[in-house]
Amino acid sequence: MIIDADTLDATQAYKLLIATVVPRAIGWLSTISTDGVPNLAPFSFFTVVGRKPPVLSISMQPKSDGVTLKDSFVNIRDTGEFVANLATLGLAGQMHRSAIEHPSDVDEFEATGLEKAASVIVKPPRVALAPVAMECKLDRIIPVGDHDDHVVWGRVVRFHIRDDAYLDGGRVDTAALAPIGRLAAEYTLVENVFTTPLDEEILEQRNGARMHRLDGKPADWSAVNQKSWSASGSVVAD
Repeated sequence: MIIDADTLDATQAYKLLIATVVPRAIGWLSTISTDGVPNLAPFSFFTVVGRKPPVLSISMQPKSDGVTLKDSFVNIRDTGEFVANLATLGLAGQMHRSAIEHPSDVDEFEATGLEKAASVIVKPPRVALAPVAMECKLDRIIPVGDHDDHVVWGRVVRFHIRDDAYLDGGRVDTAALAPIGRLAAEYTLVENVFTTPLDEEILEQRNGARMHRLDGKPADWSAVNQKSWSASGSVVAD
């Protein structure tokens, strides 16, 4: 199948991107409004773009109405600060619920029952149980396309790493973090590691194998086909 990207609308292109650029790291961002209301929301168009200084990148789309800017973006734009928290298996349920489009005066920490932890440099709180959090200062905002999408670059000013996961020589015990990533509209647990080359026997065993589901749903179940899915990546309450 060959698809001409110029023939796709934003939703069609989004579906292809989220299904093929996988797995994606999740930027679970905590922000605070100019009125002092904390906000927490996950973004999977998230990556690293610089090392000296360390810089993170997050692409943000409007809310599900396709017009209204997300609270996270407005807060970062207006205050110049945010925290990127690591999403892990134990926090997956609360992370997912924090994507619900609450009114701007709702504190998602309270709505999801998550404990806050104070940051050192920036005002937004951290997710207390997240094993890694990065305090960031806004570096720049880059408009993208004609659908009010924006790329946000944030300069990391403080790293918070759980003590038992921080190793000698500045290394992090990634295998102990239980990190999760984003697939299309679902999640994946990062639980396998390997170096190459792998034995041919292992490759043959894995050839054509499908991912196994942890949630007990049928192998052909897709979150994209559910009523709660939206092209903004948000969810609504069940």
